[in-house]
Amino acid sequence: MSAPWDKEVDVLVVGSGAGGMLCALAAAERHADVLVIEKEALWGGTSATSGAGIWIPGSDVAKEAGFEDNLDDAFTYLRALSADNVPDANIRAYVDNAAPMLRWLMEKTPVRYLAFPYPDYHAENPGGSPTGFRTHLPLPLDGKPLGKDVETLRFASPAASLFGYLNWHFDETYLLLYRGKGWISHLVKSVAKYWLDLPFRLKSRKDRRLTLGNALAGGLRLAMNQKGVPLWLECGLTELVREGGRVVGIVANHQGKTIRIGARKGVVLAAGGFDKNQAMRDEFAPLYPTALYSGGTSGNTGDGIRAGIDVGADTMNMQSAWAAPVFYVPGEDRGRLCTIERALPGCIMVNGSGERYLNEAASYHVTGQVMARRQLEHGDASPSWMVFDATYRGKFPMGPVYPGWPDFALGPRTRSILKKAGSVEALARKIGVNPAALSATVARFNQFAAKGEDPDFHRGEAAYDKMYGDPSQTPNPCLRPLDKGPFYAMPIYPGDIGTNGGLLTDAKARVIGKDGQPIGGLYAIGNSAASAMGESYPGAGVTIGPAMTFGFIAAQDMTGANA
Repeated sequence: MSAPWDKEVDVLVVGSGAGGMLCALAAAERHADVLVIEKEALWGGTSATSGAGIWIPGSDVAKEAGFEDNLDDAFTYLRALSADNVPDANIRAYVDNAAPMLRWLMEKTPVRYLAFPYPDYHAENPGGSPTGFRTHLPLPLDGKPLGKDVETLRFASPAASLFGYLNWHFDETYLLLYRGKGWISHLVKSVAKYWLDLPFRLKSRKDRRLTLGNALAGGLRLAMNQKGVPLWLECGLTELVREGGRVVGIVANHQGKTIRIGARKGVVLAAGGFDKNQAMRDEFAPLYPTALYSGGTSGNTGDGIRAGIDVGADTMNMQSAWAAPVFYVPGEDRGRLCTIERALPGCIMVNGSGERYLNEAASYHVTGQVMARRQLEHGDASPSWMVFDATYRGKFPMGPVYPGWPDFALGPRTRSILKKAGSVEALARKIGVNPAALSATVARFNQFAAKGEDPDFHRGEAAYDKMYGDPSQTPNPCLRPLDKGPFYAMPIYPGDIGTNGGLLTDAKARVIGKDGQPIGGLYAIGNSAASAMGESYPGAGVTIGPAMTFGFIAAQDMTGANA
């Protein structure tokens, strides 16, 4: 018999990302006594820092937008892309439950999602959607009703905010990026509204207009507060307690004190992957070796995965990550995901030999995978270099480099990594690349880009490529010669936005033991579990979408008939 519990609940959720909070809320709606714990002093996890896209086939909001989806097509699309060791049942569970989860979310919380014409990343594959509407993005949300809780909500990633503090929505990104009508007045109003949020602005930098990941996390927390579901900060999982073959609770460190928390119906591991655990990366995921370049948050150190292994859980695809090209600004604690910049006209990516080696406009997962493999095989892709000309510099962002800001006005850390020269050859010497090789690469690219072609890597041919291109650039929105000096270069690295191998789970999100049987009372979702996507990235939102969907499934399984 175990020692007495310091706290006992029906359902204990470890981790305060979107998957964990949705699971907690769904269990509470089914009359369970629920507690969420978060080891960091901030809540929301990587979800709060993200774009909060969720990939949902067959949703009600997609139908309202005029898109009639077919779940069998979605299954076919995912099945072909996912790893062979991922069971059909797990993929089917996601496809069948994603739309009901979203419907429930919008009924029970203030979170509102819209379906976007955002093509699947491999839309040309059988079952793929070149017109999009499987990717959904949240609408902005007023964070004022959160009260003091908004102060401990994680800031958005620097790559998903303006100036590092101003939250912005997907549509606003396009308005500012392409200088749409009224963009200046919109920007001025947004900045003014932020600074005039008084007296709150005197005590916090937090933008209470919540967008993207902040809107999703904030809306879930609002619903939890209304339902009376507590969230304990600075409470980290130390170990799972297993008795008679069943997990019955945990040992945790709560604000420096060891406590025991019992869970009558189940423990849900929703604590992220091992992005920031260098030792685990070295052991399990050597293809993605640098924890510093991960876009994940500091709390993602694999605590849930290690605790699961300690009680006999099996794992799957631990070598895998959500790969991505990232910029790294010295002094920051994570890499900045590079999404749109690579597809815009007037730039190329080259390796340490000054040569192109990929389609720059491909999805960030594919690009990150190619970069990582190139580095492993040739040792010349970390860093690679984003090379662009003055026209690009004046129109578009390049990571931390904003258009419209003179070079001298950039921050000193950004200036330290931005290279500039009057000619391509001089730029090559500044970045340690053979001048003749880089000059030849640019010349060849320019020759074809002028005609809107890329015979070497087919940039701008796929529907996904074109989505992030400049619609005013013809005949190909992704291609324009680099022909106006001065020329610039920024280092870019093979990184990730999180690991996605983890504990082996079944279609009900139950953790599977080494004996092939579910471990009673133990569930895992999000990056604590091995992804149903395998090592693939089928579309925007296949990280958070499954985390929330399997959290929804887990809550139903734990609570049984208590609906």
